[in-house]
Amino acid sequence: MKSFFDLSFEDLRATLESWNEPAYRAEQVWRAAHKDLAPSPASITNIPKALREKLAAEFSFSALTPAAQIKSSDKQTRKYLFQLADGRSIEAVLMGYAQRRTTCISTQAGCAMGCVFCATGQMGFKRHLSAGEIVEQVLWFARELKAQDDKLTNIVVMGMGEPFHNYDATLRAMDILNDVRGFNFGARRITLSTVGLVPMIERFASEKRQINLAISLHAATDELRNELLPINKKYPLAELFKAAREYYAATHRRVTFEWALIEGKNDSPEQARALVKLAKGLPCHVNVIPLNPTRGYGGHASTQERIKRFKTYLEQNGIPCTVRVRRGIDVDAGCGQLAIKTATKES
Repeated sequence: MKSFFDLSFEDLRATLESWNEPAYRAEQVWRAAHKDLAPSPASITNIPKALREKLAAEFSFSALTPAAQIKSSDKQTRKYLFQLADGRSIEAVLMGYAQRRTTCISTQAGCAMGCVFCATGQMGFKRHLSAGEIVEQVLWFARELKAQDDKLTNIVVMGMGEPFHNYDATLRAMDILNDVRGFNFGARRITLSTVGLVPMIERFASEKRQINLAISLHAATDELRNELLPINKKYPLAELFKAAREYYAATHRRVTFEWALIEGKNDSPEQARALVKLAKGLPCHVNVIPLNPTRGYGGHASTQERIKRFKTYLEQNGIPCTVRVRRGIDVDAGCGQLAIKTATKES
């Protein structure tokens, strides 16, 4: 059965027109599902019962089934395991901060990019998610927060999968979430991360979206990046930074580079100097985070001393740098840790 959340507003309007429903019904249904967060057609009480029943018969409103959840020891991060209709599973995360509520969502079951320190990459690629499966993750968390008289403030598309490997579904989902008649989530509060699929960065730039772009960089020489991120063999650093500069030229939006600091691997002064050279003249920001542990990689997080030295060098050379707050590490909910092994206990 087709997911209701795969529909754009225009798709819904055309469907209801084909059912001989008046035009205003599309706005009623869309608002109820996306803005009011109605969990099913039965709860859309301002439309006729016959239409509620037809919607329920024609569309699935629950492609995701929560199978497990686990909360971090500081109670600020909650990771969920969702089962999909075909039996595949994904993980997604809700993180709480003083002024923000951020969800980290997935775009694929597994991942084909093979980044060596990433748990999702270690499990391999299973399948792409549909736009509706991506949208539904966000709406599920929005309902959870609404029940607590709270709301979602930020979306990071940094969960399982490479968003630009599933470009059409991912950006369709973002458009649905951004639609002012429905969920109306501001594009500038969404950050999409890619390991560096150059043609898709170029396409993204040409579309001049307001969504924030983050590039998982992690190394500033081709030799090391080839080792850590196999995609670099296809799209080496020169091509990647050319695309990043074209993105800035087209959008005037700063690029964020993500960098997992690995002890003795990519936290050296040499790597910092190479990064400064690559990024010279490009408005950007480097977001560093000590490596989060995964079962399939033996590297360790950099020491505080090496983190500070790396950050200081970048800043002294004009590159803004932030050390990201690590969240949910004890429940494998941090960056690079998502895989299908969520504990089954409820918290």
